[in-house]
Amino acid sequence: MESPDEARVRLPQLRLDELLEELQARLDAARGTRDRVHSLLEAVLSVGRELDLEQALHSIVEAAAALVDAEYAALGVIGPDGRRLSAFHTVGVSEEEIAAIGPYPEGHGILGELIRHPEPLRLEKISGHPASYGFPAHHPPMNTFLGVPIRVRDHVFGHLYLTEKRGGAQFDEEDVSVTQTLAVAAGVAIDNARLYEESRLRERWLRANAEITHGLMSGSDRAEVLGLIAERAGEITGSALAAVAEPMEDTGSLAVEIAVGLDAEAHRGLVLSMDNTLMGLAFSGATPVTSADVAHDERISPEPPRFGGLGPAVAVPIGTGASGPRGVVLLARRAGEPMFSAAETEPLKAFAGQAALAMELAERRRDAEQVAVLEDRDRIARDLHDLAIQRLFATGMTLQSAGRFIEHEEASERVMRAVDDLDETIKIIRSTIFGLRTRKGAGEAGLRARAVRVVGEAAPVLGFAPGVRMEGLLDTDVPRETADHVVAVLSEALTNIARHAHADRADVLLATDGREVRLSVTDNGVGIPAGGRRSGLRNIAERAEQLGGRLEREIPEGGGTALLWRVPVRRP
Repeated sequence: MESPDEARVRLPQLRLDELLEELQARLDAARGTRDRVHSLLEAVLSVGRELDLEQALHSIVEAAAALVDAEYAALGVIGPDGRRLSAFHTVGVSEEEIAAIGPYPEGHGILGELIRHPEPLRLEKISGHPASYGFPAHHPPMNTFLGVPIRVRDHVFGHLYLTEKRGGAQFDEEDVSVTQTLAVAAGVAIDNARLYEESRLRERWLRANAEITHGLMSGSDRAEVLGLIAERAGEITGSALAAVAEPMEDTGSLAVEIAVGLDAEAHRGLVLSMDNTLMGLAFSGATPVTSADVAHDERISPEPPRFGGLGPAVAVPIGTGASGPRGVVLLARRAGEPMFSAAETEPLKAFAGQAALAMELAERRRDAEQVAVLEDRDRIARDLHDLAIQRLFATGMTLQSAGRFIEHEEASERVMRAVDDLDETIKIIRSTIFGLRTRKGAGEAGLRARAVRVVGEAAPVLGFAPGVRMEGLLDTDVPRETADHVVAVLSEALTNIARHAHADRADVLLATDGREVRLSVTDNGVGIPAGGRRSGLRNIAERAEQLGGRLEREIPEGGGTALLWRVPVRRP
């Protein structure tokens, strides 16, 4: 049995062991705190180094998971509407598991609770919270949860979600504090990445504007410049389709001059109305118009089919000055991709405005050059009239007077022929003067405008508006005489459809490749009966033969009639 003296000796030794154990525990805690602070600093530095936004978001998720020892981590980005998640970045879940789970969450349940109340949320069991929405099939089991908002300049950008702390432990207050500190650093990093991304984007827009301005001012073809506008706008915004349309003179319609990208052929050459097309709405309203799903937008006519596989779209007017827009640029992304945000539309609007200004300057320059040419023509015409014609007329009068004194008959005839030649020369010079002082084609509508006018006039009789597509330099390459025949044939063909076809759809294609002009008129009516009158078709065929062309008639696969009238643009 231990004596009282031995017990007194033993007691201080026990207290010393307890003190040493407590000291060791505090040293371990201090070392752990030091290590965690060191890890936090490393995470902050790692996140702050990233300038690419997507890479920065992924680094934030990885750093958060490592700091609190969570098995799963995610970062949800809140969409423009402030109610749903527009992007989701995950750590701890494989690509195969993500594919099996299905679409990323949109912001229901616990995630929606965080969106509505952006404050730190720590749960021992997710399913125990009243807002718990449950998990989809194939989702890994998750119980413990920690959610922390990420703010960028007092605006909630998104949230960090951490689940399943390793070792079966619960997330504690220290985990919340560390994650909140990381979220502050993440907000700064995201802001920096955004600013860098915006500066790079502005740089690309400025380069594109400089390229377009240089092309216009150096005399590049207008179609080439419009194509450049479509290509650069499509590249910078990541669009699958880019198209440019311009107003058609005196028709109240738009003609799609340029289209590049997905199904570009379905758009190129289309004649669009101002009422039921995205481009028409943007042009008539002189303001950008967006669509979440252009293929199923109720404001847009589905005919002709042209938006297969496309989703978000925006149409932006090119210039909005006192004279109105000069055209419209349409951009569309593939179905399922993000909508065009205001942050994307504003620089696009500025780009279109700068392009319109460059077009205006180029036109003013061409007008000045044209004025110089016309002034030079006037000077030449004036000199011809005041000098050359007067001298020739005086010479003719002198020869005519001298001819009376010539007794030799043959010599007298020669002099009289010379006088007649001078008269013919004077007539030729006067005709040249008239040509110099007359602007060819002034006040005349082009073939495009005339064809659209004919189709518009036929619509009330038909009971529907035919689809119209035009391709090639119709106003430039097709002579006036041929254009008159084209207009007459188109009018006759549409009249025949209205009278006999009983159709509810018709399509018109007018095109030229510089060698021939082709007019195709197709309907889905009852066709041409075997014993029916053919006077209209005979007239159309005779017009083609007069110009060295021909008329072809086919029966489309779905029924109806297809007329193809083709003639060379120059008489053989």
